[in-house]
Amino acid sequence: MMYFTIALFALSAVLGLIILINWLTKKNAPRGVVYSHGLVAALALVLLIVYAVQNPDNFPKASIILFVIAALGGFYMFFNDLKKKTSPLAIAFIHALLAVAGFIMLLAYALM
Repeated sequence: MMYFTIALFALSAVLGLIILINWLTKKNAPRGVVYSHGLVAALALVLLIVYAVQNPDNFPKASIILFVIAALGGFYMFFNDLKKKTSPLAIAFIHALLAVAGFIMLLAYALM
């Protein structure tokens, strides 16, 4: 289950990169990419939490915390987008940095 979760987070990162590139070039990201990014990341986070519940003595605590904070930033940007408001670029970068840090921590946990 852990490697599937890592694969889902990696897919979500690729989709997020597509969104960020579109945003930086002042283009609208395709809705399908935006929705897929959120759904894939949410599924990966749920699987990671299920793993934590099944392994209460040994789970990637730091990764879960970082991914949850990144998810909150993602929700903020998504709901701003629904209201036709632009989110600050700094929020997008913080969201991405938190997610990348969570991913690196998850890889370190899985490979050790």
